[in-house]
Amino acid sequence: MTQELTVVISRGQSRNPDKRALEKGVVDRSADIEGVGVLVVPHLYDLAATGDSLTTLRAVVGDIVIVSWVYERATHWILDRNGVRGQVGDVLLVRPDDDDDADGDDVDESPRDRVIDSLPRPDRKIYAIDFRVSESLDDIVAEITRIASLPRTEGTSAAARFDRPTNSTSLSLAGNLEQAVPESAADHGSRTNEHQPVLFGIGGVTTIDEAPTRRWYPVIDFSRCTNCMECIDFCLFGVYGVDTVETILVEQPDNCRKGCPACSRVCPENAIIFPQHKSPGIAGAPVDAGGLKIDLSKLFGAPDVDEDPIATAARERDEQLLLAGRAAVGMEVGTPKRQQEKRQVPRDDLDNLLDELEQLDL
Repeated sequence: MTQELTVVISRGQSRNPDKRALEKGVVDRSADIEGVGVLVVPHLYDLAATGDSLTTLRAVVGDIVIVSWVYERATHWILDRNGVRGQVGDVLLVRPDDDDDADGDDVDESPRDRVIDSLPRPDRKIYAIDFRVSESLDDIVAEITRIASLPRTEGTSAAARFDRPTNSTSLSLAGNLEQAVPESAADHGSRTNEHQPVLFGIGGVTTIDEAPTRRWYPVIDFSRCTNCMECIDFCLFGVYGVDTVETILVEQPDNCRKGCPACSRVCPENAIIFPQHKSPGIAGAPVDAGGLKIDLSKLFGAPDVDEDPIATAARERDEQLLLAGRAAVGMEVGTPKRQQEKRQVPRDDLDNLLDELEQLDL
């Protein structure tokens, strides 16, 4: 039997008719590709960890192509935090300005240990495509067709992969589900043990009828994260925690203050993603941590040349503290305080060189 490929279409949040038409076109034409089964879910970032869509995705065995309205890097790590794991599949449909940085977040070859090194992934491939890469339906379908022609990772047929498990212990790809889906996530959306997903099959297309609310929370890119704990030290809203082996995780995602990206600015590895943020560097765009193609302050979204990312983060945190009825702390707590103390240390030649490089218009 030919091993089928699962193509997942993640619908956008807006009601823009052009976007809806593009989604429908990709769904219809993907269903006509030999060896492809199509699954349609709501907007990926909004999905509840214990909701119908992610419960079904965790039961998928084999390679996946997921087309969504967020950056490809963000897509991979949203899935990962919810127990849908695999190797990053090579996608040839990229933005023109990404061509010179095809390796994206893998370009940093520094010897520091990354969290991903201690969290092995299954061999199956996950290919992420951003709807925004091309306005051409033909381009997106052509890339899906190309991927479908590649040899498949071993798994089950599409018919079997959409059979939902009866409880969380049956989720073969989730690994340690307690770690993959924090306990707090059970409070957001439907619970797996309350009811089974309701699917509506139309030909080769399966659509999940689920209506999640819009969300705002950080997503950790473990291929960049060094477990330095700067984020948990900086955040005063209890968003971050650690698992049983002291690895950082987003423990209380819905504690995050809507619209606040401050913790991403203090992460030294740009490992914290807010997929809905207007700044590409924060939203999960490919980054080149080892190169000098971009102004790092702009990468982290500093709004003013006279205000560095740490100061911006401290200001944003204070705004959210005041809105929550708490006292502002400024630069006196966590990462900002340490950065200030570090600046009081006599500067060396490397510090001066970095300052000169930041001033260059590269």
